[in-house]
This record gives sequence, structure tokens and C-alpha cells, in this order.
Amino acid sequence: MQTPMVPVEFKQSPHNVVEPSRSNSHEDDSDSETPPRKFRSLEEILESCNVTFFAQEPQCFEEAIKEEVWREAMDVEMKSIEKNLTWQLVDLPEGKDAIGLKWVYKTKYNEDGSVQRYKARLVAKGYSQQLDVDFNETFALVVHMETIRTVLALAAQLELQIFQLDVKSAFLNGELKEEVYVKQPQCFEVEGKEGKVYKLHKALYGLKQAPRAWNNKIDAYFLQNGFVKSPSEPSLYVKRSGANFLMVCLYVDDLIYARTNHDMVQSFKESMMKEYEMTNLGLMKYFLGIQLKQTKGEIFITQEKYIHDLLKKFRLESCKPVSTPMALNEKFQLNDGAEKADLKVYGSLVGSLIYLTNTRPYIVHSVSLVSRFMNEPSKLHFVAAKRILRYLQGTKKLGIKYVKEENNELVGYTDSDWVGSFDDKKSTSTYVFYLGSKTISWSSKKQNSVALSSAEAEYISANEATREAVWLRRILIDLQQKVEYPTPIFCDNQSAISMSKNPVFHGRSKHIELRHNYICDMVQRKEINLEYIKTTEQP
Repeated sequence: MQTPMVPVEFKQSPHNVVEPSRSNSHEDDSDSETPPRKFRSLEEILESCNVTFFAQEPQCFEEAIKEEVWREAMDVEMKSIEKNLTWQLVDLPEGKDAIGLKWVYKTKYNEDGSVQRYKARLVAKGYSQQLDVDFNETFALVVHMETIRTVLALAAQLELQIFQLDVKSAFLNGELKEEVYVKQPQCFEVEGKEGKVYKLHKALYGLKQAPRAWNNKIDAYFLQNGFVKSPSEPSLYVKRSGANFLMVCLYVDDLIYARTNHDMVQSFKESMMKEYEMTNLGLMKYFLGIQLKQTKGEIFITQEKYIHDLLKKFRLESCKPVSTPMALNEKFQLNDGAEKADLKVYGSLVGSLIYLTNTRPYIVHSVSLVSRFMNEPSKLHFVAAKRILRYLQGTKKLGIKYVKEENNELVGYTDSDWVGSFDDKKSTSTYVFYLGSKTISWSSKKQNSVALSSAEAEYISANEATREAVWLRRILIDLQQKVEYPTPIFCDNQSAISMSKNPVFHGRSKHIELRHNYICDMVQRKEINLEYIKTTEQP
């Protein structure tokens, strides 16, 4: 598609913005000649405005049908639907409505930015469905990032390789319980039967219940084939065979798996590819925007490509990097007197940064602070968020390395500020957990209640860390790892430690809510042990 030529008479501003030229009212226009108009393509104009270009995907069927690659992609999708016995052509019953369909186009990329394939998806207009008529349950479970990092750390420790499978048209495998009808897709109508509709036997993308239907289908398959679902992580499945085991993490239609025995993984792969139409991606290299490099006893994860695309999106690819994600002791408040920032742009930036915390524990506290102003951001908040991007500019190649080591015990650290928020006087809880020296879980969140002392703030933070530690212990047990000793959690507040070991109510602690005393039960059951660490040694 050719770029249209747009006539523009312009002057270049200092900030690279195209401005129309202004005539001088003092000049005598009667004798002056009109200067020749300059013609530039729209692409050249946008480039001068520093606008980032991404791959142009068709926005509608009329655009896509003109290009061979998208016509082939639509043919592949239709053949996949028909092969899967997804629907049946019938007359629309009286009193029933047929849901419309539309095509969605997406270019899939490899980790190096090259095109992997062109993907056309036939999507139902699910927004027209009615609750309890066309659908009931809608949600589908996905594996937590903490679980994925734990599996990666464990794979490095046991010198295992992580493999990846992608289910083609996964949602088309989900069997529907409800009676749903859809219209025939444009230009794919059955000749002579244009007035008929399709009755769905299996789900289509876009249907409200499609994710849940697929999840039920794959869950039943795993359970029928000897896998045990983790009670603490419903998207983690483990299959045991003597001393060997195979672990699988499910994220909608993406699966990652590792094994201690070669025959187990070969049998699993062949069984899956026989049951479903799969793409065997081999060794895990790129998953959910995370790049991964594997060698024996070492796994390195990073989001370098994601950061590169993010800097381009916000036109900061040439910005000057800074050494820290936030200025020292910087505080923010809702009404800071500054001009308000664009809500949509700010939300997009902070949302992207939140996803980056999956491999960047060092920015999690800074991102937590700027995310508190999503509803009413100011220019000061926007500058702080852009500073995080400038920090990433200088550290984009960094990531997390998981290596094999002698010590592989779970250990945690917890800390808190006190009255850190100017607006509501609430404190911030933070924790980080290691498997040996391998970082697997971290968090920085504002507390739900106001702490009346620094000891109470630390106690609440330690309680939240305790819940995470107990959950991680259960995940490790499900992954066939022995957890024999109480998990140490280090805290730099002696009063909080005393309260966890001596749950006697007195003047300084009787006001603390009962829900924060969960840590006392875990200490008494010897699952958790709260220990002291100097503030200067806190990681």
C-alpha cells in the first residue's frame, strides 16, 4: 500500500514539530510571488515528528483481502476451524440470535524482531452475548510469574532444559455447553446457503466462555494422563515416575515444560501433538515477552527487546540514561499543584513498566510509587515514570541469572517504611525471596491499613512475606523438592520479631488486627522463622 502524498507548507520547530508557516502582515503581498509549495509524503512528515512505526497490520477485512499473506492466513484459520469440527451449518431457530464474526490480524515476531508468521484469527463479537443465556463462566486460570521463575531456578539447579509448545487455535478445542449460533464469515459463505448460520459445538475466540472452555478441556486431558494438579497453583501440573518427574506450566495456549527423564518428555510431546494441533517451539527462548538463554546449569532471562520497543514507543530510544530509577528520598502526593498529565499515555506507560517488573526487581518499588496516581497523574508523576525508562535505557541488557549452586534453600527478606504516603499516611510493605541466591519472588505494595508505629508497619510487612513464603514452600513441595526446615525471613525490626514469637496482647500490640497475626501461627508451626538483620545489610 503506497504512502499518500500530502501537500504541506511547513517550518521546522526546535522540537521537531511541523508547523504551518505564517504570513507577515507587514509585507506587501501585492508584488510578492507565492513561493512554490513543498510536497512530502505522510511517512516523511511523521518521521520528522519522531513517530515510531511498527508493522502495519490490516484494520479490516477489506484491507487484508488485498494482500496474499493475509488471504493465506485466513484460509489456514478456516481450514483449522473445519478440521476441528467446530461448527455445523443449520437454520437459525426461532427466538435465537446469531452472533457476528470479524477477522483480527496479527504479525508474530521472533526474539530477534524477524517475522515468525502472519496470523489471522476469526473472532466472535462476544460483547453481544447475554449472561446466563449465551454464557456462564468466563475466566481461565494462568500460571503465576513467581511459579515460572521458581521452575526456571529449579531447572538451573537440576541442570534441566526448558521446552515450549504452542497450541494452535487453542480456544477451538473448548467444548461448549451453551447453545450458541454465529453468522457465516464474510467472503466464506457456503454457496447456495448464505441464509444459514453456524451452530457452535466448540468455542471461538471472542466468546465470553472461550477461555474457560479451553481450560476445562486441557485440564481434563492432563488429569486423564497421569498428571497431578498443584493445589496451590492450578496451572502447574506434575507427573511422577519413580524418582523422575515432568513439570508443565500452562499459560492459556502456551506450555513450558521440563523433565528429569528424556523418555518422559518425548512421550509427553508425542501425546500432546497427537491430541492437539501443536507448534513445537523446541528449547524455550521467548515466552510472554521474556527472552531466555539456556546452558547447562545456567538460565538467563531478560526483557531487552521489550525495553527496546517500549523506549521507541515513548520516543526515548536516544535519551540520556540515569544510574537510578528514582531520585533519592523522592516523595509524591496526589495534589502536588503541577499541571495534569495525559491520563491515557500515563496509564499506558505505567502499565508497561508493571509488566517489566517480571524480570526487574530493582524497579518494583519505583513502579509501585508511580502506579498510585493512575487516576489523576500530574506532570511530576509523568517525569518520574519517564526517569524509570531512562534508567532502563542504560540497563536494558541486564536480567536475572539462575545458576546451579550448593545452597538451594528458600530464604526471604522483608522491610517496610512508615507513613510513606503523604496522602493517606499508609506504609509500604516489601519482600524478596531467594532460592539459594536465585531471586524468584518480590513485591512492593502499599499497606491496606494505617500503621500506628514503625513496629506495626514492619509486623504487617512480615505477615505479608509469611503468606508468600508458605505459598512458595507448597509450590516447591509440589515440584518434588524437600522443604525440611523452617524458612528464615529476615527483618530489621526487633519489636516485630518479638511479636511474632510472643503473641501476648499488650498496650503496644493489642490494636493490631487479628488477620495480621497469621505469622504467629506459622512461627509456632515451625514453617517460618523471623530473624534479625541489620538495616544496612537488607538487600
